Amino acid sequence: MKQILITGGSGLVGTRLSEILTEKGYAVRHLSRTVNGNEKYLTFRWDLADKFIDPKAFEGIHIIIHLAGTNVSSGRWTDAKKKEILSSRIDTMHLLQEKLQNQKLEAFISASGISYYGTETTEKTFKETDPAGTDFIAQVSVKWEAACDVFKTNTDRIIALRTGIVLSREGGALAKLKQPIKMGIGSPLGSGKQYMPWIHLEDLCLMYVAAIENTAIKGIYNAVSDQHINNAGMTKVIADVLNKKLWAPAVPAFVLKLLFGEMANIILKGSRIDNEKIKAAGFQFKYPQLKPALEDLL
Repeated sequence: MKQILITGGSGLVGTRLSEILTEKGYAVRHLSRTVNGNEKYLTFRWDLADKFIDPKAFEGIHIIIHLAGTNVSSGRWTDAKKKEILSSRIDTMHLLQEKLQNQKLEAFISASGISYYGTETTEKTFKETDPAGTDFIAQVSVKWEAACDVFKTNTDRIIALRTGIVLSREGGALAKLKQPIKMGIGSPLGSGKQYMPWIHLEDLCLMYVAAIENTAIKGIYNAVSDQHINNAGMTKVIADVLNKKLWAPAVPAFVLKLLFGEMANIILKGSRIDNEKIKAAGFQFKYPQLKPALEDLL
């Protein structure tokens, strides 16, 4: 039975991924800042501030999946928030490797973000070989992926999944998008022309499973589904699935900038992202198109 250690295991992706891995016969263990003994999975304490990880967490592990990271879309990006966003992804990774020392792994798999390509809206479709953006959130992903390299002494298989908007039944982006539509006040945001690369939670979790099981998978992969759709299009499909009408005018960009500051860029901007590399590795999406994905979730 392979032992999988997950950081951020209680989050949106980690919760469902842990369920799938357990169903498939893997032994799942989590790292958490608090441990009370009533956790669903074997859980060990870690604390970034104290630079502490319970050494028992690493006993017999085969693979580490690093999902920990502060939500980038919750609140304004103050200087303190920016520091927290970076530290929660990068400093935690360095702490993991420091405590792991020279212990060998079959693979180290990390989340990353399609924000790597920057937050401009262009007609370009970005591939994994394209250069990074220069804005703050792009550089977060650049540093996030660069930090993965510290595990080169532990494994020759390091994978990072540049993840789009994760659609799920509870929580996450879809909950925020559908609520005003259900209330009859849904509308596009800003121009509505910004693309919203997305992925169904189930597909994302199965992609992590593929990264575990397919030893040919290594390096960087875009984790987004097939259909390219902009904000106006996604808003309309959600309304159609919910059988709701869209009456309200688009929310002006300046309003979102007043509310969210710099963070509004991830709402107001976005480009198309290519997923051919992960499909060429043999991965098959259950939900390549948005409407069936939303029908399953809504």
